[in-house]
Amino acid sequence: MTNTATTSTAPGPTAGTLVRTPPGVGSLGGIGMVLGGAVSVQFGSAVAALLFPRAGALGVVSLRVTIAALLLLVVCRPRLRGHSRTDWAVACTFGLALGGMNLLFYQAIDRIPLGPAVTLEVLGPLLLSVAGVRRALSLVWAGLALAGVLLLGRGGFAELNLAGAGFALAAGAMWAAYIVFNARAGARFPRLDGLAVAMAVAALVSLPLGIGSAGGTLLRPDVLGLGLVIAVLSSGLPYTLELLALRRLPTATFAVLMSLAPALAALAGFLVLGQTLSPLECVAIALVVAASAGAVRSGAGERA
Repeated sequence: MTNTATTSTAPGPTAGTLVRTPPGVGSLGGIGMVLGGAVSVQFGSAVAALLFPRAGALGVVSLRVTIAALLLLVVCRPRLRGHSRTDWAVACTFGLALGGMNLLFYQAIDRIPLGPAVTLEVLGPLLLSVAGVRRALSLVWAGLALAGVLLLGRGGFAELNLAGAGFALAAGAMWAAYIVFNARAGARFPRLDGLAVAMAVAALVSLPLGIGSAGGTLLRPDVLGLGLVIAVLSSGLPYTLELLALRRLPTATFAVLMSLAPALAALAGFLVLGQTLSPLECVAIALVVAASAGAVRSGAGERA
């Protein structure tokens, strides 16, 4: 899974609008920060999968979201007064999208390898980007992504686990909703206040499910320790790096770099979990990455 701090409708999770990115070419340092944040997110997901046998997917996601929410609330100390009912409705919807995205994605990687899961998930933001571009070229990117998915499912998605593929696609739909409502929350709340409130809502949604699934296992020191590591890798560190990067990079450049998520997920799955992919699956992931990057660039060109 992915987390970003931009309001772009390009692939990549978002974490609230903080700064306006000035035009120009981004620095190498900014590029390194984006890639570092993306690597952190995917390796955080891989570490989360290691914890599944002890706490289950629901238990792990509840730990990650709850710890991340507590960290954000302590660091941001969001101002709760002075907001309208519409502001709160947007923040709560943002939180439901955030919680749903994480719950569904963790269900997916509990059933299918990390690389294919992220490849299917990224279709949500990709379709969101393509839908916003009125160019014939957008159909090319959509077709390229479809070709990648068909290659990924060659021989039937049952080989990947049909339920896992379905959870990944549903997570992608929630990711698209997350991007839309992140942009709206960022326009209504200062700093990271909207994200902190949304993360708290996500925690309230996921924690009862985690307790019901894992019970007292969540309080074991080793489980809590790994939960903290996952929260930092998947939320704390990438949010920080991405916020710093957005001060150095144009939004379009940022989004193109985030399009590498499926490839980075496949690498994390291989190094941490020993998950191997066939050459055909690697080609499928490459097609989706290319489609994501192309859709982002086309969208940036139309908005320029």
